[in-house]
Amino acid sequence: MQKEPLGTDRVRVIKIGKEALFEFLYEQFIEHQEQFFDIDALEAADFFEVDWENGQFLFGVQRSEDADGNFLPCPCADLDLKKLMRNLPDTASSLYACSSRYQEYSKSELLALSEKPEEP
Repeated sequence: MQKEPLGTDRVRVIKIGKEALFEFLYEQFIEHQEQFFDIDALEAADFFEVDWENGQFLFGVQRSEDADGNFLPCPCADLDLKKLMRNLPDTASSLYACSSRYQEYSKSELLALSEKPEEP
């Protein structure tokens, strides 16, 4: 595809709404999950949630299958992801300027965090 030259008195702008912003964010996490989570994307299943009111995004990955090839259930079925997001501390201040972007939790630890009463 040939690039269109930008005129000296022209400015190109992209403005997107919530749905397109969420789509962009989600697709970036999918595209970079190997880099962000130090995993093989072919062995992973993911879950996600967005909280527009508080400006937060949660994206989690887990193994998709056990050693026998059986699919593992997604932990998000038992988790209140909105509450988990409020109780879980940020794991990184930047996705690009740090060596460790994620924290690893057991499914029971995440369940406890998602059931924890919110602090005032």
